[in-house]
Amino acid sequence: MQLGLVITDERHLAHANGLLDAAAARGWDAQCFLTDTGVNLLADAGFVGRARVRPNSVSLCEHSAERYADGRFDLNLLADVVIVGGQYQDAELVKKCDKVLVL
Repeated sequence: MQLGLVITDERHLAHANGLLDAAAARGWDAQCFLTDTGVNLLADAGFVGRARVRPNSVSLCEHSAERYADGRFDLNLLADVVIVGGQYQDAELVKKCDKVLVL
């Protein structure tokens, strides 16, 4: 099972982490796309730690990072973990995942 999470707001951090943990416990492959203020999940050590376990399982909208991150995280330090792109990555996630949740 491939689970896709599209996270549009940083207020969904706890839910995103819970869903990622539940997916991992079931042996599911989880992918995330961060957009709007959801990019700020990359300021959370727990979320980034989950991403480091599965490099390139998290992608984000570069425009959203430029607009909403306000220096909360450094994308250069996450280059080996996160795919920086655009809405194309969102479309790829939707295409390849069995289920997609939008938060």
